[in-house]
Amino acid sequence: MAITQEPELTLVEHLAELRKRLIIIAATFILSLAVGFWFAPKTLNFLKQQPTAAHVEWNIFGYTDGLLIYVKCALVLAILVTLPIAMHQLWLFVRPGLLDKEARGTIYFIPVSFFLFLAGISFSYFILFPLMLDFMSNINESIGATETYGMQQYFTFMFNLIIPVGIVFELPVIILFLTKLGIITPDRLRKMRKVSYFVLVVVGVSITPPDFISDFIIIIPLLLLFEISILVSSWSYKRRLAKEALLEKELEDNQSE
Repeated sequence: MAITQEPELTLVEHLAELRKRLIIIAATFILSLAVGFWFAPKTLNFLKQQPTAAHVEWNIFGYTDGLLIYVKCALVLAILVTLPIAMHQLWLFVRPGLLDKEARGTIYFIPVSFFLFLAGISFSYFILFPLMLDFMSNINESIGATETYGMQQYFTFMFNLIIPVGIVFELPVIILFLTKLGIITPDRLRKMRKVSYFVLVVVGVSITPPDFISDFIIIIPLLLLFEISILVSSWSYKRRLAKEALLEKELEDNQSE
């Protein structure tokens, strides 16, 4: 099977292509934002009916609180819709620089990446978020404080948690993508394990309240994701070496003929 690669583009053609992809992403975001504004009330009412929100009174302490939550919810919905489209446009932009096999191999990153993002959001909302709310409520109760929360406090805290966790869950697919491009190797990842652990611990602590339970709940999955990333990188790297060895053998056979 012949290995083909699209002709190289000039700098002007690259810029024109980048402009085209950015326009598509921007148009998708604007349209999905309009749809997000339409579905935001239904989404907020759905979240309001969840067990984590059962004890929260939907008070607002400022004229703009309701509007800000409305806009944040629409933005989150727009991001969810735009994310796979943006990743596909990014793939189309780098596609001319990839071989056919590389292009076919990297196209699968789009659904996998989107699935991991949804998995991170689900994990943070259904597991981490309720535990953190319970812990902080117990602390407030132990000091005799009266909890009076509003929509702004509840949803701001929720969005500030689930979005970063969703992004962090993209780690395996990012590592796999960089390995396929030859930017990183499994050995390099293993050598960076201590530094990576430290960075992940700092990230985990920064997006959770200052208590051991919440830190432990988020740090353990982050470390597991890094180890999974090393395994995935090793698998991809071995496959790439095997393909390169096969190509070299085919070239040698062709030259000997």
